[in-house]
Amino acid sequence: MSRLSFLALGCVVLLLAMPQAQAALEIQVTSGVRDPVPLAVVPFTSAQGDGGLDVASVIENDLEGSGRFKGISREGMPAKPTRAEDVAAPAWKAAGADYVVVGRVTALEEGKLQLDFDLVNSLTGVKLASQRFMAGASSLRNAAHRASDVIYQKITGVRGAFATHVAYVSVEGEPPTQRYQLYVADADGANQRRVLESPRPLMSPAWSPDGQWLAYVSFETKHSAVYVQLVATGERRQVSARAGINGAPAWSPDGKKLALTLGGTSGNPDIYILDLTTQNLTRLTDDPAIDTEPAWAPDGHSIYFTSDRAGSPQIYQIGTQSGARPKRITFGSNYSARPCISPDGSLLAMVTLTNGNYRIAAQELASGTVHVLSKGRLDESPSFAPNGATLIYSEREGNRGALATVSTDGLTGLRLTAPQDIRDPAWGPFIP
Repeated sequence: MSRLSFLALGCVVLLLAMPQAQAALEIQVTSGVRDPVPLAVVPFTSAQGDGGLDVASVIENDLEGSGRFKGISREGMPAKPTRAEDVAAPAWKAAGADYVVVGRVTALEEGKLQLDFDLVNSLTGVKLASQRFMAGASSLRNAAHRASDVIYQKITGVRGAFATHVAYVSVEGEPPTQRYQLYVADADGANQRRVLESPRPLMSPAWSPDGQWLAYVSFETKHSAVYVQLVATGERRQVSARAGINGAPAWSPDGKKLALTLGGTSGNPDIYILDLTTQNLTRLTDDPAIDTEPAWAPDGHSIYFTSDRAGSPQIYQIGTQSGARPKRITFGSNYSARPCISPDGSLLAMVTLTNGNYRIAAQELASGTVHVLSKGRLDESPSFAPNGATLIYSEREGNRGALATVSTDGLTGLRLTAPQDIRDPAWGPFIP
């Protein structure tokens, strides 16, 4: 079970690299609702300077990728309107679309672009949404994702997370010449940007609450150390290189602290809180067992972590004040690890052992009910989307790692693959 990283540490020699694009991850919808909502996303008018981006295709792919919508083919569209007032609702209803999305891209001065869209209910003819986004050529795709977010929320009542980002680790080559790279990409796998490269393993990327920084583990000096790095510029600093283990960084909800696994000179891992401004440490656990993989509760008053103090890995909760006593949270399996808490604090995601397979599960914290969500044999590293509706995790696809998502109701999912091994995803927060 080395891949499940019960002791979530890693090593790296950092080679700072200029951002470098890579082919987008390939997306395959693996599961969806039984009766997806049919909608039509009509081709948007284009404009000089839009880079040839098919905005309507981005929106349709977002919505179809959620597993809850089914697009109407362009060949089957009765017309190609670009404004709500030009949508003849009965014709679209007859074409099988419950909703119609229309829009246009307009070129403005100084290379700026304006994206407008309308969402029409073809069953009633009512315009449900109409919104405008300003963008440059490089940010037009993000504006399309933001349009998808609005459409998704208007129809489902759940805030969309298409305009957010994910970080993950890519591994190329075979030992001893492997290359490890840390990437940031759009939630749909596009716009990949390499922020870190190393000939040694990278692990445990974690987003700051403002989405500007990534924390990770490095072994640049052949000893573990934790760094934080500004994604936009590559600026970074070492924040923990204490004797022994330095691993599993997790940002506090206010972005001022990191929860860490530290081993000290004894080598026994425990949970600490590091104040990033003062470098002061608060020790939370002091037990001969392995305590690791901290995850903050959304209110910042407690931390969930993995420990084998009961004889097998289980998840515990402990207050953030020194001297607090841990409380065991998981009981149904002899292996529960890698805790991750939903943004509203209601669900605990984890890796659990079921029928000989390591799978992603979600436990309702109020009732203790556990739902196994994934179906692989070696699934790990769950991370919630900022809307709490979806989890991203890593799985094995043959001899390679792939990323996958699953909705918290278990009904929808997709897989993101690449030619190389990809793993250890972290879903970023909403960005204003």
